[in-house]
Amino acid sequence: MSNFDSKKRKRGESRVFRFKKFGDNGYPVEFDGAFRHNVEALLEFGQIHRNLCNGMPCWSFQLEVRRHPPFHVFLFVIEEPVEASMDHQCKHCRYVGWGHHMVCIKKYHFILPSKNMAAAYLNFQGNEGEDAGMLSNLMQLQGHAMHGVFHSNGFGHLLCVNGVETGSDLTGHQIMDLWDRLCSGLQARKVSLYDISRKKGMELRLLHVVAYSQSWFGHWGYKFGRGSFGVTQPMYQKAIEAIRGMPLCLLLNYLGHLNPDIPLIFTRYQTLSDHFLATLGDLFHFLLDLKSRLLKENCNFGSYNPGILVETNCRWSAKRVEMATRVIVESLKRAEYRWVSRQEVRDVARSYIGDTGLLDFVLKSLGNHIVGKYLVRRSLNPVTKVLEYCLEDISNVFPEQDLVLGNSKTKTRYRISVAQLMKDVRILYKLILHDQKPATSSGIFSGISVASRIILDTKYFVKECCRDQVCSTKPGLDLEGKLKLYCTVILRDGENPNGGRNNSAMQPYECVTIKNNATFDELKLEVQRNFTELYWGLRSFVIESIVNVNATGTDLVCGFVEVGRRIVFEGSNSARGIVYGQIYENGMVNCVVECACGADEDDGERMVSCDICEVWQHTQCARIPNNEEIPHIFLCNRCEQEIVHLSSLP
Repeated sequence: MSNFDSKKRKRGESRVFRFKKFGDNGYPVEFDGAFRHNVEALLEFGQIHRNLCNGMPCWSFQLEVRRHPPFHVFLFVIEEPVEASMDHQCKHCRYVGWGHHMVCIKKYHFILPSKNMAAAYLNFQGNEGEDAGMLSNLMQLQGHAMHGVFHSNGFGHLLCVNGVETGSDLTGHQIMDLWDRLCSGLQARKVSLYDISRKKGMELRLLHVVAYSQSWFGHWGYKFGRGSFGVTQPMYQKAIEAIRGMPLCLLLNYLGHLNPDIPLIFTRYQTLSDHFLATLGDLFHFLLDLKSRLLKENCNFGSYNPGILVETNCRWSAKRVEMATRVIVESLKRAEYRWVSRQEVRDVARSYIGDTGLLDFVLKSLGNHIVGKYLVRRSLNPVTKVLEYCLEDISNVFPEQDLVLGNSKTKTRYRISVAQLMKDVRILYKLILHDQKPATSSGIFSGISVASRIILDTKYFVKECCRDQVCSTKPGLDLEGKLKLYCTVILRDGENPNGGRNNSAMQPYECVTIKNNATFDELKLEVQRNFTELYWGLRSFVIESIVNVNATGTDLVCGFVEVGRRIVFEGSNSARGIVYGQIYENGMVNCVVECACGADEDDGERMVSCDICEVWQHTQCARIPNNEEIPHIFLCNRCEQEIVHLSSLP
């Protein structure tokens, strides 16, 4: 039962809902139907406005964010009929790979406006003559805190998220949590987004993938949707593995002479880490996690053990462990800060410490610990597979710190600001991931450039919110004694521009509810009603036959349909003059894409067509810079070569 069932709503009454729970199932209403029915149930609790958004139906919800002091934000829901839409087809569906879906009769826009827009709305309530122009274009305006759109079949797109850094009172996480609750509660099917978010000149989809193996939106379940320039999901995954697994020891050797800050940065954060940072992924993961902790702890980093803590049950006394440690450090100092194998260090130390068990214990415990003003680094040589040790002077990294060995009562506290941390992140991002020098563009480091490009060329991410639930047992009855089935339709041969009966022509399955004693004729009528109400191109659709069930119209559905079976119906439109290419989201598919990168469909990137063969390809692949206009006359390489060949003939 809804939390608000016991409260009767008065006409024009504006309620205040809790932001943190809004959209959860049961708040403000139970969502137990198809997506479009769940939206209709939600809108029953909104305040309707008929004089906003150029007369389109619009509802508002006032949400309270509980802080000190609390504040309110407005969520607008706009119902956009296809007849009132500037573009019948959805470019977002086309770019993400849903172009075979039919155009829905309605779209629903969910908008959290910016501060200025919210103020304009409040002014408009008080005086309808002001700010009317701004509010009438609410869907077209940029800069909203959140703007998402759903088609009535449950497929949607998150168009923008703007948090605190753009002036919003809400953080990006709060906004995404609200959007995620709406998607889950309303039982949306799939939701896409186009990730081109940047921060301080850094592409976040690259930075977060290197750190966490997923984009920032991956925290809410968004995964690879579609790549540009021919990028596929396996390519994307291999690029992530390659760039995250790059050994830091190799990077340090090659980049240390290019930028003196690199060794200091590596050492600074290795010092702060409890664990050995072996790869590029380890380093960026630690940096971003450290940033989160610094923000929570008011820029104070916690305490870390500066040396080896000797357990009470250790067979050697603390004094003997400290003596062996100093001997090992002195032997490493003689190596003049170069990497030395474990066996070499052990052999030198045995001249002063005869207890090999003690030496083995200290060598095992000493890796990546601070001794005095030195950091003892330990790493596995990627070539010889032998453990190696190296000494680094960190007195210039934290010069104000007094590093003490073996004193467990003395805790060293490092202070590092978020500004310093982000400065280091930007240096690493620019030098390693973005603006690579010639020294890092060949050999093993060429892989970083290629992997970065593949990751940056992946901008479309998709979340599968609610799977179609096929009955796993004999079709059962709900509490009202009705039967639920999952059905879809296809247009008969000759009316389907995609070529007749094939999976690409099928629309997403819809849950259809019928009586338990319904016949197949009654099922046809119910399916026909559902799809004519849902899709603009099926307004005059008439079902003629069942594709995958051999039954007569008078047969009972219950007991006839096999376990787990989905039902496909075929039919045609009774109205004349329908342009079938326009009823699909990809519109009139009459262009051919054939690019050198392997792309064979429009992926949303800038393209140019050959003036002879009219085949489209990416301007980037045709070596036309993005800051240059597309030439008035363009010939692809193939046509250009054919012209050259013809001109050479006698």
